[in-house]
Amino acid sequence: MISYICKYAHIHLSEEAMYELIRAMKALSDETRLRILNVLLERECCVCEVMQALDISQSRASRNLSILQNAGFLKARRDGVWIAYSIDWETANRYATSLAKLIKDSSPGSEVLEKDKERLKRTKRVGPGCAANP
Repeated sequence: MISYICKYAHIHLSEEAMYELIRAMKALSDETRLRILNVLLERECCVCEVMQALDISQSRASRNLSILQNAGFLKARRDGVWIAYSIDWETANRYATSLAKLIKDSSPGSEVLEKDKERLKRTKRVGPGCAANP
């Protein structure tokens, strides 16, 4: 379908670029992942901070962080027992970077996203690997 749209609109994408775009768009097709990106646009977070900010389970947070990372939106770094996630502005694929900027510019005004940001201000890192929900 994407290849048909690209041909129709006279957009020339290599096969690799087309799959990067598809992967990025699929990653954004879920409300939870959009909310996670919104929180990570504020600051770097570990899994337990994402859990608290979005009021979701550890497995849901981890699964969606992994999808976003595999799609090229996020980078992860070890910080003691925690893995800290942040937006990958330097090495993300070009579509992920452009889409993250679009989300950043268009998110003000959403009640859900604003509540997530407010809860983010009160988050705390907890126990080994952030497995506990405070």
